[in-house]
Amino acid sequence: MLAWKIAPAVATGNTVVIKPSEVTPLTALKLAEVVKEAGFPPGVINIVNGYGATVGQAISEHYGIEKVAFTGSTLTGRRILKAAAETNLKDVSLELGGKSPTIIFEDANLEQAIKWAAGGIFFNMGQVCSAGSRIFVQEGVYDKFLEHFTAAAKGLGDSAGDPFAAGTQHGPQVSKTQFDRIMSYIDSGKEAGAHVQVGGERHGDKGFFIKPTVFTNVTPDMKIVREEIFGPVGVVLKFKTEEEVIELANDTTYGLASHIFSENTSRAIRVAHALESGSVWVNCANSLEISVPFGGYKQSGNGGRDLGEYALETYTQVKGVHINVGLKL
Repeated sequence: MLAWKIAPAVATGNTVVIKPSEVTPLTALKLAEVVKEAGFPPGVINIVNGYGATVGQAISEHYGIEKVAFTGSTLTGRRILKAAAETNLKDVSLELGGKSPTIIFEDANLEQAIKWAAGGIFFNMGQVCSAGSRIFVQEGVYDKFLEHFTAAAKGLGDSAGDPFAAGTQHGPQVSKTQFDRIMSYIDSGKEAGAHVQVGGERHGDKGFFIKPTVFTNVTPDMKIVREEIFGPVGVVLKFKTEEEVIELANDTTYGLASHIFSENTSRAIRVAHALESGSVWVNCANSLEISVPFGGYKQSGNGGRDLGEYALETYTQVKGVHINVGLKL
């Protein structure tokens, strides 16, 4: 994520101040060593650690900073926009949360769809902004998909453990705060009457491990369907028609990403255009390409894009220069 911001910003002639997340600071500090070794002049790339309420707020309010690019929660994004509005009206680009749909049509390669869908929600223990956490399955393949998807989730849970140990495929959540937040969502799903298909509890009695969790029998008004959980928790819903699933998929305040599984290319392209999301993956999930722009619609972001040529526009301003070469008054 640091590279997504630093590369286009520096390439277009800017200096940067980076504040990494307080719970994941180590790679950013390592990068500070690397850029020095690479010969960047002092002051071009600056990394400042600290909490969002102090360091992040100071950056957002600073009159000497003309641009803020942020990746994180929608709540924090709003605070940055407010700080910019109340100070120097700095340019702000936001890449925020998501509640991304994964759509499995009856004509999909089901074996591949199951593997990609599992990776789409459970990769990095669900701590991915574009995670495919709402999984819509067409009724003709619903039962078969659910059976094998449940087995895939259980298999990941059975291989949970030390991230540095050979064979581990599922690790812990990033912090106790995040662990508690995810467990509260799981509890809310149970209380609302959703069925726990698999998981739904912590793994072991040490650390912040949560079993990959799948809910069924959910309704659109449930918190686990509407709000970003940022953990290994997915919901599976049945649909009949293409028109129905488009409406269901777009029924969200978010619009970061979506995933479509179908062997019918015309259908895949048609649905991709109908979905309100900044990225659409067809027959894959979260398969990023550095030359393709990434960013969100609706409350998943605004103000620019990461990656690709569009990222250069995020860190530049347009200027019009008018020169009179012959007009006389």
